[in-house]
Amino acid sequence: MIIFLLAYLGGVLTIVSPCILPVIPFVLARADRPFLRNGLPMLVGMALAFAVVASLASVAGGWVVSANQYGRVAALALLAVFGLTLLFPELADRLMRPLVAIGARMSQSADQAEDASLLTPLLLGVATGFLWAPCAGPVLGLILTGAALQGASVKTTLLLLTYAAGAATSLALALVVGGRVFAVMKKSIGAGEWIRRGLGAAVLLAIVAIALGLDTGFLTNVSIGGTTSLEQGLLDKLRPNKAEMTGGPSTKPAKSSEASAAELPVEDLMPSLAGAEEWLNSKPLTMEELKGKVVLIDFWTYSCINCLRAIPYVRAWAEKYRDHGLVVIGVHAPEFAFERNVDNVKNAIATLKIDYPVAIDNDYKIWRAFDNEYWPAHYFIDANGKVRHHHFGEGEYAESERVIQTLLAEAGDQHVPTGIVAVNASGAEAPSAKADVESPETYIGYDRIDHFISPGGVVQDVSHTYAAGEPQLNEWSLVGEWTIGGERALLNAKDGSIVYRFHARDLHLVLGPSVEGSPIRFRITIDGKAPGAAHGMDVDPDGQGIVTTQRLYQLVREQGPIVDHTFEIRFLDPGVQAYAFTFG
Repeated sequence: MIIFLLAYLGGVLTIVSPCILPVIPFVLARADRPFLRNGLPMLVGMALAFAVVASLASVAGGWVVSANQYGRVAALALLAVFGLTLLFPELADRLMRPLVAIGARMSQSADQAEDASLLTPLLLGVATGFLWAPCAGPVLGLILTGAALQGASVKTTLLLLTYAAGAATSLALALVVGGRVFAVMKKSIGAGEWIRRGLGAAVLLAIVAIALGLDTGFLTNVSIGGTTSLEQGLLDKLRPNKAEMTGGPSTKPAKSSEASAAELPVEDLMPSLAGAEEWLNSKPLTMEELKGKVVLIDFWTYSCINCLRAIPYVRAWAEKYRDHGLVVIGVHAPEFAFERNVDNVKNAIATLKIDYPVAIDNDYKIWRAFDNEYWPAHYFIDANGKVRHHHFGEGEYAESERVIQTLLAEAGDQHVPTGIVAVNASGAEAPSAKADVESPETYIGYDRIDHFISPGGVVQDVSHTYAAGEPQLNEWSLVGEWTIGGERALLNAKDGSIVYRFHARDLHLVLGPSVEGSPIRFRITIDGKAPGAAHGMDVDPDGQGIVTTQRLYQLVREQGPIVDHTFEIRFLDPGVQAYAFTFG
């Protein structure tokens, strides 16, 4: 129930966000009518339309987005007519003659008919729901990310409906207060006609703002700083022990360095390997046929830096304990769309020297069977097929290896190797310099964008020329002609760049060409200079590199003291797709 409470409170907080401004004129335009028969049906229609469209869009393909664009156009037209009838009531009959059934109810001359029917406010609410584009703060981001991973479900729609209900609650308060203000003004100065016309003008201005994309561009950018801290505070208080969706060190208390069977109770999970799209390095496996073996399940995805740092340990455990009854299975569950390409995964496991079985879980069926939420996530299963231990994120490798030793001994192996593996990883697999990392994982797509400072903010899904800002720590900007989509930004013309002010030893960026097999040249600078000895494994000392495929690229590895630096990557060819920064 905590996630539903978070969803509701996150929705309530939208009232303090500029992203709600375009919706308010549509709501207040009916503030002078009875709330139960006008305001409430409108808010219900708005919440239902938003929940249905958002839940479909979060799990379905581009056709939903395209269909919603047509719905937005129709909604804009309907609400524009509504605004005109408020602004010019004497023209209502002439404008609405072809649509008497709907239009007459909206005109001033049909107030009595409006009050008698719930259809008009409900219809206006549905139209408003098509247009509403709330800012994607931490709470809404958590809901939409979970929806994409967990698939279509009643819970997804209920969470989005709960979020919309929270927003409707705030708007209902504004509607009730606004209605009382209007009533006082009407009685005191007889200004009813001017109020109606003023609201009509406000409705038309809101429609213009939405049509120009200001609700998803400038207002979203303005809103991020105002509401994110409030929502993040809610998340921290109500879910204090949850790591980020993309992994990170576990926050659970450390256990004793010695693991025993008594310390490994059976967890309330029913593990299943059913539903994999394909198996690599192995025939399809089932939990039933693995009875008698100790099994380690590693949920990972190949562009996740946390996963890459954990893989050397998983690889070492597979080799050390293979002859003693341990079966390691990697479950590849994609975060980005390009990670669904099985050929990309095959190339990754060859590069990473993974020879244990890997299940391709593009539909998240195994992910859901384990009720998983993290990359990486390790589940330790005993010889009876029961989950006895789990670990989320990087770290605590010694504890995890002792769990393996305990379960193997419990299964009857008399010669389980002792000691802890020594891993000497390099490149992106090297452990993070955690004490020096002050920059967070940063997504470039607008679904989870943060700290973006290009003047004018984000313009969604259309080509736009961006300019550099003056970044403070952890702020970034695009320069050049880019199209920002939900999960990545696409460079449309050569010589575009990304500028980021960071504090960490390592800087990585998930990149890929828009056309596979079309290399894209780039050059990086640190504080305006070539990186020299601070270059990453995918860049030479002069800062030059090539994007050849969709993966994580290590661009910076500092050699000296860690201080704030301004990083810039300039692409000499068009067509690159940029997804996310990570640091180490």
